[in-house]
Order: sequence, then structure tokens, then C-alpha cells
Amino acid sequence: MLTAMSFGTKIFQPKPPDKGSFPLDHFGECKGFKKKFMKCLHDNNFENAQKCCMKFVLCRNESKEYLERRMERQLMAREPLGKLGFGDLVNRQSEAKSKL
Repeated sequence: MLTAMSFGTKIFQPKPPDKGSFPLDHFGECKGFKKKFMKCLHDNNFENAQKCCMKFVLCRNESKEYLERRMERQLMAREPLGKLGFGDLVNRQSEAKSKL
């Protein structure tokens, strides 16, 4: 009787999390990067952006490194760094490499 009544029920189909939602770092794979970023924030009175020369500069490298590590460890979806607001840092890195 249970099977006759359950034909109208929906089957649960898991879906990936929405953008901005990602797994916690349960194994501490990014702990060093997080500590470096948090120290930078602490040292700068928890300001992660200071407008200087038309760019926001405080703690951006630390933030970029932390997000890169999370993407490497598949703790968040891989995104181009330019799309995450680090395009200027990526361009600066590629220019420095081309000069070598």
C-alpha cells in the first residue's frame, strides 16, 4: 500500500551550493593562509581596503593567496582571479614574469 501512495512524491536530487557557499576547511588545509590574512587585518585595524592611487591595497595579496589556496584544494569553485576582483594583481604578476 505504501508504494501505491508514494508515486506522487518527489525524489530528492542534490545540487551544488550557490555561489558564495563553500565547504568549511575541516582539515586545516588553508589554515596558514587564513592566519596570514587575519594578521594583516589585525595589523591594519580590520580594514581590508584602503584607497591609494586609485587602488584598494591593504591585505589584497593575502586575500588573493587565501582564495587561490581554497580553489587549489577544491574548497570553492575555481574562478578567474580577475572575476574575483584581483585582475590588477594578476596583470602585475604577468608583467613582472614577462620582464624576467
